[in-house]
Order: sequence, then C-alpha cells, then structure tokens
Amino acid sequence: MNKVLIIEDDNSIREGLKYYLEQENFKVITSKNGVMALDVLKENMDIAIILLDINLPDINGFTLFSKLKAIKEVPIIFLTASDLEISIVRGLDMGADDYITKPFKARELLSRIKTVLRRVNNQSNVINIYNITIDLNQAKVLKNGKDVMLTALEYKILLSFALNPGVVFTREKILADVWDVQEEYVSDNALTVYVKRIREKIEDDPQNPKIIITVRGIGYKLGDHYV
Repeated sequence: MNKVLIIEDDNSIREGLKYYLEQENFKVITSKNGVMALDVLKENMDIAIILLDINLPDINGFTLFSKLKAIKEVPIIFLTASDLEISIVRGLDMGADDYITKPFKARELLSRIKTVLRRVNNQSNVINIYNITIDLNQAKVLKNGKDVMLTALEYKILLSFALNPGVVFTREKILADVWDVQEEYVSDNALTVYVKRIREKIEDDPQNPKIIITVRGIGYKLGDHYV
C-alpha cells in the first residue's frame, strides 16, 4: 500500500483528498503547514509520494520542496491555484514530478499520481515487499538477500501482486493474467496450489502469510509491507 503525504492548508481540500485516496487503497498522512510536513517525512521515510501545495501559511512551497528533497529523494507533485507559466516552469525546473492547478478533478490527480509512481518504479526496476526483493531486470526473487527459486508461472503470479499494491485480485483476474505464460489453461484449483507453493517459498510463516493475503470470498491481495 503506497503511502502519500498531502501538504495542504485548506482543510476541505486536504480532507477531501485524504478520503478519496484512501478509497483508492492509498495510506494517507496529512499536514497543514511546512514545519509539520518536515517532521512527518522524517518519521515516515517510507512515504512514496508527496502532494505539495505551493501557497502555505508558514513557508513558500518552492522552499519547502528543497527541504523535503534534502530529507528524502521522494517524488513530489505541486498543487497550486496559480496557472502562471513562470510558476509551472519554476516548479518543473526544480525537479517536481508533476504540477496540477486548482480546481482539479480527483480522478485526474489520481491518474497523475499513478503515472509518477509507475515511472519511479520502472526506473528502479526493483520492488521490495517486506523481506522480499524482486529484480525486474533479471526476473529474480530474493528473500533476505538469498535467491528464491520460482517457476515462470509462480513468478508471474507474484509479480501481478507486486505491481498492484492495494488491489484485491479476484481469482478470475489472476487466472486471466497468467493464462499465456506457457499457453496453458490454469484451473481454479491449480491456482490455490500455486499460491500455496509461492507462500511456502517466500513467507516466513506460510500458515500466517504477510505478503500474499487471502481476501475471503474474493481472492488475494498484497500485504501492507510494500515499501
């Protein structure tokens, strides 16, 4: 589950975004000013992305941007009521990942957030989940730094979860995603066996999984240890 920090002094906007993003399976932390935001980031180094309002009561958003980046190299999207080209250029030149002007639709912002996160993840080509590392370049899985031997099908099932944190996968969706691995049909019963095998290889306690969680009556989802 990706963690988002919203830095916004307008209470209605801040709480509205928090509610919307939580419905979209993000973990949300909020701050109404810059000083508080710096402390929040220091205490939550697993924050995946920041939404930063430029016009804050205690510190200029551009100045705060630099201070946040000094703590952690985290993607930042500017939120502002100003659509002046000079402000947009300044923000992007500083290294902002995106820039959206108010008023905006929540769905548009969600799309921007997902695009930035997808770009950042693709750049690193490494996904960390709990004590598991997935190296996308080499199609390797490591547990506590040691190789985990997965079959091609097991790897693709695990990758489906890893690339979609917070998403609950129905069994039908998983089966559709892995259909073409070896151009063979995977039955519903076989899927249960594959998930069991994956858990035995990557979980510390397969009977009490933390990585691939069963959602009763629906399917499976990634646990909350995504970083």
